[in-house]
Amino acid sequence: MKKTILSLTILAGLFAACQQNKTTEQKIDSLATTPDTNASKAKACYVYIKDKDTVSLSLITAGNAVAGSLNYNFYEKDKNAGTIAGIIKGDTIIADYTFQSEGSTSYRQVSFIKKGDQLLEGYGPTQEADGRRVFTNIAGLKYGDITLSPVNCK
Repeated sequence: MKKTILSLTILAGLFAACQQNKTTEQKIDSLATTPDTNASKAKACYVYIKDKDTVSLSLITAGNAVAGSLNYNFYEKDKNAGTIAGIIKGDTIIADYTFQSEGSTSYRQVSFIKKGDQLLEGYGPTQEADGRRVFTNIAGLKYGDITLSPVNCK
């Protein structure tokens, strides 16, 4: 278990270091500083279920670094399953989502905001940058179409 947590902490640190070379770093810098990997770690799980659609999110946080798994399963659409790694600033998570869909690996930016004990997924205009979809204006994101509620982690 300690090796898993250490690995996730190192992954989050490497993610932060790699971000400095990307054009989106300026946007992310306005939201966060370097991850505090010396802080205690916590695990939390969330789920969204509506009709036949589900979204599940499992997060491990260490200071302002976050990593975990994110899965989308929308009825009659391709399933997306992958990992996220990013940062937390205040009540907002900004992360890179690496996922498998239709037999290929894709990358896009995701955002969640904490409201009470729930996480609301952010959405807004995106653009292609360095082979992944990124938000064009993180500060202008809208939240609430997908609201994830806390559940016990398995």
